[in-house]
Amino acid sequence: MSRSFILLVLAVVLVCCKQQTNTTFYPAATDTLKKDNDGVYERVQTGNIQPAELLTFAQTLKGVPYKYASTNPQEGLDCSGFVTYVFNHFNIEVPRTSADFSTVPEEIELKQAKPGDLIFFTGTDSTSKTVGHMGIITFHNQDSTLFIHSTSGRAMGVTETPLTKGYQARYVKTVRIFPQNKR
Repeated sequence: MSRSFILLVLAVVLVCCKQQTNTTFYPAATDTLKKDNDGVYERVQTGNIQPAELLTFAQTLKGVPYKYASTNPQEGLDCSGFVTYVFNHFNIEVPRTSADFSTVPEEIELKQAKPGDLIFFTGTDSTSKTVGHMGIITFHNQDSTLFIHSTSGRAMGVTETPLTKGYQARYVKTVRIFPQNKR
């Protein structure tokens, strides 16, 4: 095959892939979210947005590939980039990294989790208790928990995953974002 033909095919593929992406890029909104003297972020202001609205939008991103340090779904998303993108879609200002997210109040017990709460894990080194991965809880009852996240693991992108034994071993904490989840 000629080099020109290969370049033409690649150009067509890229154009087609770009046209299939219906999402809008929203940059990370962390300019005004304040930290206290201990480096803890203030409560995220969710306004009138309901957890179900946020999760419905998050579900539309399933299949977006994983890309380290990215908040752009047209390129791919890392775990905190995915969460940042979802919240920023609703103009909800949040921290950018999973470590920064983990300092947002209010920590709750996993058994109290509700859809829309954030779940945090260590990175792939389960012996470290440093937050390195996160997702948004989509379902929780006494028997199971599901969360949506962007993973560099087997799924290599945005997917919904049960809280398996592997994730349980890496579990760090759960954070309540939506005040209406207190009910």
